[in-house]
Amino acid sequence: MTTADLLAVAVAEARQGLAEGGIPIGAALFTTDGELLGRGHNRRVQDGDPSMHAETTAFRNAGRRRHYRDTIMVTTLSPCWYCSGLVRQFNIPHVIIGESTTFTGGHDWLAENGVRIELLADDTCVTMMKDFIAQHPDLWYEDIGE
Repeated sequence: MTTADLLAVAVAEARQGLAEGGIPIGAALFTTDGELLGRGHNRRVQDGDPSMHAETTAFRNAGRRRHYRDTIMVTTLSPCWYCSGLVRQFNIPHVIIGESTTFTGGHDWLAENGVRIELLADDTCVTMMKDFIAQHPDLWYEDIGE
């Protein structure tokens, strides 16, 4: 699978979250061989649960593994500190990020700690978030804790 193929799964999740009335952030956890382990989207609004970020939802949906050294986390938006902590806690070695124009989370910190970061600046991801922020600033600022 190409990077674009991996990102497409996360983008589909982000669109699903938006269609449900939530925040359009999607993520997926793959093995380095391209096997999809889990996918998910931000569900803070839908579930009324502030911990249900896209990366945590994808991680939970992947289920238990002995280790995560052979995985790639793909996310449409730069992971916040909470999700960056998840990546470090479980030693996920590679994160592919759709964009960090609308929000820059902890990806520099992850890189400083040995995580391979691929920042794509994907136009679809940027446009989806900019449109959402313009239409729902209250939900956006709640999501990022401002």
